[in-house]
Amino acid sequence: MARAVADPLPEVDIRERIVAAGLMALSDDNAADLTVRRVAKLAGSSTMCIYTKFGGRTGMVEAVYHRGFELLRDVLTAATGRAAALEPTERVVAMATAYRRFALERPALYGLMFERALPDFDPSPALRAEALGMTLTLLTDQVALAQKRGLVAGDDPVRPSYLLWTTMHGLTSSELTHAQRGPLGGWVVDSPEGGERVLVEGVRALLAGLG
Repeated sequence: MARAVADPLPEVDIRERIVAAGLMALSDDNAADLTVRRVAKLAGSSTMCIYTKFGGRTGMVEAVYHRGFELLRDVLTAATGRAAALEPTERVVAMATAYRRFALERPALYGLMFERALPDFDPSPALRAEALGMTLTLLTDQVALAQKRGLVAGDDPVRPSYLLWTTMHGLTSSELTHAQRGPLGGWVVDSPEGGERVLVEGVRALLAGLG
């Protein structure tokens, strides 16, 4: 039976609706739109409800930030699943291309997660550690498997994983920056296909060096 209009929504429904509205506010590539007033309007709620459920704007932004990493985790997990039959080094390449696609499809959310898109938002070390733990550990797992098979040197997967992640992140962020500006004729990345090609070349070159 459908819930009567006058019945209150469970708290989890209200929180989910507000977080979803926060993602919507970021969808137009402008993190500055992530305000309590705009999110409340998109959620069909009130600003008071956001203050009650999240303690204010910071708590609301933290929830959206955390959800971004959950979404990225799901994207990376799906990529490794599709590449399950391949060597772990190729699964790393699959993760890199999935990471890039996530960033290009959700640039404002990506900016909130990894850059200072909102100058006054600085997630706590505990929140950052939890967020990175949901994603970087997926890469570390594949590197550890590659080490066991002799495809990557060493027995500590953390350092090579960090090198791989910074390569993925650096190339992706650079492409995003240029994509948000006017075209630059003759530049290394002159098309979406070129961006993915450069990323794959960079990750594979680093994997070869680590091997």
